[in-house]
Parts: sequence; C-alpha cells; structure tokens
Amino acid sequence: MFALFLEAAAQVAVIALVLGAGLPALFALGVRSFALAGGAATTEQGGPGTPVAMPAPLLRVIGVICFAIVVIAVVVGLTIIIATGLGQVVSFEHIVPTFVPKG
Repeated sequence: MFALFLEAAAQVAVIALVLGAGLPALFALGVRSFALAGGAATTEQGGPGTPVAMPAPLLRVIGVICFAIVVIAVVVGLTIIIATGLGQVVSFEHIVPTFVPKG
C-alpha cells in the first residue's frame, strides 16, 4: 500500500517538475535566444573562453521551437480542463485532442 503511495507521489513530482519548472525554463530559453539573435549580447574578440556566437537565424529557430512547445502544452492543458468542465474526456487517438463522451 505504501509502495503504491510512493509511486503515485513520484509520478506527481515528475509531472510537477516538468510542467512547473520545465515550461517556464523553456519559455526563458526562447526569450534568451531571441534576445541573443537581436544582438543583446556583444562578444569581444578574445582568447580562450570567449563565447562563440551562434548565427541569428539559428537562434530565432530555437526560440520559435521553444515558444511552440510552450503554446502546445498550454493548449492541451486548456483542452483537458474544458473537456472536464463539459463532462467529457480528451482523446488523443488521432493525435489531435478531441472531446469524447465519458463511458
């Protein structure tokens, strides 16, 4: 019985870590990549240890991917909340989340 409790608590902790810290960190990474792509950080010509600047288009692509993942997670979460409020469940049978009557 206690092992079942620990397993459930571990699952909740992992989900909380991924959604509670992971999504904001991913959003911050997207903001940082756009800031660097816009020239927010200047690098000087220097010796060893000088950061190598990534090309701006690559940084923008990274930012867009980060923001897209965050938006998809928010939309899926809202879909689950709305479906529950309507007395239905969400099915991912055809990849796109759809409302299905309970039962």
